[in-house]
Amino acid sequence: MLHEVSEIITHEWQRPSLDIMKGFSGAATGHIADAFDGYAALNFKLKAIIPEQANFLGIALTCQTGPADNLALLHALTHAQPWDILVVDTQGYTNCAVAGDLVLGMAKNSGVKGFVTDGCVRDIAGIRKLNMPVWAMGVTPNSPHRRGPGHVGGPVTLLGSTIRSGDILLADEDGVVVIPANRASKILKKVHEIAQAEQIVEAKVHAGMTRPEFLQQR
Repeated sequence: MLHEVSEIITHEWQRPSLDIMKGFSGAATGHIADAFDGYAALNFKLKAIIPEQANFLGIALTCQTGPADNLALLHALTHAQPWDILVVDTQGYTNCAVAGDLVLGMAKNSGVKGFVTDGCVRDIAGIRKLNMPVWAMGVTPNSPHRRGPGHVGGPVTLLGSTIRSGDILLADEDGVVVIPANRASKILKKVHEIAQAEQIVEAKVHAGMTRPEFLQQR
């Protein structure tokens, strides 16, 4: 493993109000996707590494690493705060892990609520004990370098979706959705309206409804 260090660039960002973020507690990813006209989720290829530990809610703390490298992730740990979700852009590199249970354990000790990467992780037995949701492309025992370059706090792209530090992320068994920080208040109101409307339809389905109301009127 190489340790020759290159520069890691750190960008400035703002975290949203915790009250706004916590307003999404209990929301379904499907309702959030509906609030964005059907599209808010990260690519379906990202999977919860421990399926029964899929759910999280928090604030994105982004970093981008070089292929087969995790120096930027280690720098991101120095900025981690409670309620953060570490989002690691490996530029799609999956031939080695970007993190294992020890790095993820350090993140959890800082109050981090989850981890998302377009790369791989390792040490599944240890990750399971952490009880911290980890979403990734897969698992491999191969280890990364620590040489950079990379950046912390800037926009990243995971499988076609752009995420910025300060965005709100929510995950459940269906996937991970992204709520841009500058739209969070409006989306939160819309999500509540969608949930209420769905409760009405759900009650009708349980009562025996056989087709959508707009078809019943024909």
